Amino acid sequence: MTLTNTVCRLASRPLGLPKESDWHIDEEPVGPVSEGEFLVRVDYLSVDPAMRTWMNAGRSYVPPVEIGDVMRAGGVGRVIDSRNPQFAVGDDVYGTFGVQRYAISDGRDVTRIDTALAPAPVHLGALGISGLTAYFGLLEVGRPQPGQTVVVSGAAGSVGSIAGQIARINGCRVVGIAGGPGKCRWLVEELGFDAAIDYRAGDLRRQLKVHAPNGIDVFFDNVGGVTLEAALARLARGARVVICGAISQYNATEELHGPANYMQLLVARASMTGFVIFDYADRYGEAVVRLADWLRSGELRSHEQVISGGVGDFPEALLALFRGDNTGKLILALDGS
Repeated sequence: MTLTNTVCRLASRPLGLPKESDWHIDEEPVGPVSEGEFLVRVDYLSVDPAMRTWMNAGRSYVPPVEIGDVMRAGGVGRVIDSRNPQFAVGDDVYGTFGVQRYAISDGRDVTRIDTALAPAPVHLGALGISGLTAYFGLLEVGRPQPGQTVVVSGAAGSVGSIAGQIARINGCRVVGIAGGPGKCRWLVEELGFDAAIDYRAGDLRRQLKVHAPNGIDVFFDNVGGVTLEAALARLARGARVVICGAISQYNATEELHGPANYMQLLVARASMTGFVIFDYADRYGEAVVRLADWLRSGELRSHEQVISGGVGDFPEALLALFRGDNTGKLILALDGS
């Protein structure tokens, strides 16, 4: 029986928020599985802010998705046919399979996952790239010390929610910045943040002064723009600013807004460092072990917001992410998963 694949392809490069005409949803037969390859039924797709940057032409940390290509996405699925001795039918796997129902792979950059350790969606969240990004970004780049104040922007998102919890586990005072009172309550009451700031309430600089009276020792930034400026104004001496992302800038149609007050880094003898998670690929196993231990002990809580639909629902899921509709990791469960 020939399987039919549903595929989401990039049709044009967006200006601002992606629109319907920027995508093609195609149906096509699944190609043959050649020697050394295997076929994956993709069950869960990761929906991430970085996807928007992959749609742009130009230099970045990964090549852009080309017009006509399957949209890049991490996913979890099950091997349903294999001519590769390293992957057996029935194996649960993670890989960058793209926004499609079926994917053929030769095994490069594909890893088996243990769904007995945690359900499949968790392997896209706390035990996936989101958790790894939070782990290495905070501990290796931010280098927090017990008793220090760590502020996380985008704190109710997939990476920020985990970064803040890791800071708490390491004995820091943790302040999250999020949008709306509900998300702020979740950060404090469910995840154990010491305080949460609703940036929509206004006067972010004043709120940071209240909740970080002795300054910010580590600022883990997922937002950029005016949020980054506000944090730079509150840096403690020797602070570390971790540039993980800049979601406020990804859909900008005008010139990007950078920090006008960057000289605060000099005043505070601080550093601001960007990082790319793929640079730590040879240490993923180490991080997964620690993250899994924290999950088992209850010190770390993983929250996946799973929405069900087909490949054709991916464009709307991405827009929901930029509207801030999600709490924790946003995942699209493909129909039948």
